[in-house]
Amino acid sequence: MSTKFPTAYGSIMERIDEIDPIQYGKTRNYTHGAVTYLSPYISRGVISVRQVQEAILAKGFLPGEIEKFLQELAWREYFQRVWQSKGAAIFEDVKQPQTNVVHRQMIDAIANATTGIDAIDNSIQEFYKTGYLHNHVRMYIASIACNIGQAHWLMPSRWMYAHLLDGDLASNMLSWQWVAGAFANKKYYCNQENINRYTNHYQQNTFLDRATETLAFGFSPPELKSIFRWELGTRLPSIPKPRIDVSKPTLLYNSYNLDPLWRKSEDVNRILLLEPSHFQKYPVSEKVVDFILSLSKNIKGLQWMIGEIADLQAFYQDSIARESVFVSKEHPAFTHYPGVKDNREWLYPQVTGYYPSFSSFWKLCNSKAKNWPDDLS
Repeated sequence: MSTKFPTAYGSIMERIDEIDPIQYGKTRNYTHGAVTYLSPYISRGVISVRQVQEAILAKGFLPGEIEKFLQELAWREYFQRVWQSKGAAIFEDVKQPQTNVVHRQMIDAIANATTGIDAIDNSIQEFYKTGYLHNHVRMYIASIACNIGQAHWLMPSRWMYAHLLDGDLASNMLSWQWVAGAFANKKYYCNQENINRYTNHYQQNTFLDRATETLAFGFSPPELKSIFRWELGTRLPSIPKPRIDVSKPTLLYNSYNLDPLWRKSEDVNRILLLEPSHFQKYPVSEKVVDFILSLSKNIKGLQWMIGEIADLQAFYQDSIARESVFVSKEHPAFTHYPGVKDNREWLYPQVTGYYPSFSSFWKLCNSKAKNWPDDLS
């Protein structure tokens, strides 16, 4: 795997320990800023946002001085709560239809990194190699695709999700909608000056080298006209069937739950279930599959299984036992799992349901954080 994202659990813990939340708050918008590179491990359930927050607060930082860092953790939770509440509706325009949509395809210049915007093209090329994009670059790409190139957000968002090591359906789809104005009150626009500032570039005379007010009035450059017929199927490995001790319960792991500490001391079957139906619906690259499998090696006694949940149930002949023997973690992508569903480690377990904006969600989160100082209320 890329040295940027080691998969050994010890290395991930070291990365948490290295976080500078104050510098993060000051520089996170810059591509060379003090970002944490923790998102792939959080998205894949190796660690939780709660685990990260507790580690930082244990160092003596006051919530008031690292509020930006804590907010970014809460954004992840917010998107998950929206997914819990809206379900499959997050794959449609949530608040209002995206306006000025010309097509629902991928844009060729973005897929092939030929937009002519050096910071963007370089980032996309690096993205294909590493599976990583800085969050601001994701916003730039979404703005170019949707608000300048006039593509509907869904297909480009699926393209990006497929290559992200930290691919999280809620964070990805809802962030694209936020940029495109389907999950926000207005669209997000970037111009060349903005991109130069945050990516340490000095490029001029591109189609984005103009005022954002100009970009917002139907400007559509020829560089973004060509359509890319993007299709991606997931290549899952061919592996033998696992050995199941039917006298024991089975813990279900998946691409969003790779927590090596989950029920660690229990005598159970541990199965990483990769369902072809899931990856057909939400395709990912071979690099992403390899990353998932590599992370799963942190889980002692884990076996891999390529198949559907019904195939795993077939190991248990007793129809009653088949329903009660499985244990998983609650997740909107896997509501079809039978059996017991453990709660995830939420930052704010009391704050549930749908909130139309992050600010309304964050305000209530603060009111529930009773152990925090008054200056954060």
